[in-house]
Amino acid sequence: EIDAARLLLYRVCAMKDDHMPFTAEASMAKLFCSRVARKVTEKAVQIHGGYGYSKEYDVERYFRDAKVTEIYEGTNEIMQMVISRSVLTRPS
Repeated sequence: EIDAARLLLYRVCAMKDDHMPFTAEASMAKLFCSRVARKVTEKAVQIHGGYGYSKEYDVERYFRDAKVTEIYEGTNEIMQMVISRSVLTRPS
């Protein structure tokens, strides 16, 4: 999943560099990457046990930062709406 997220992000960056429309793809990338980040950091916290919530270890900060990616610059729900709108308005 991490590799898939990375490749999706690279694809969106390439689209931007090529001056192609990329709004829907950017929303897809943000949605997928933020979910993967949260999932991975959640597992890391679980593996670390009680230390996973301790501010003495970086894993706690990574977990918080991953959660912020689901909220900042448009929540995951907003990203889903952008994606849905794009899919529903595409020409057949």
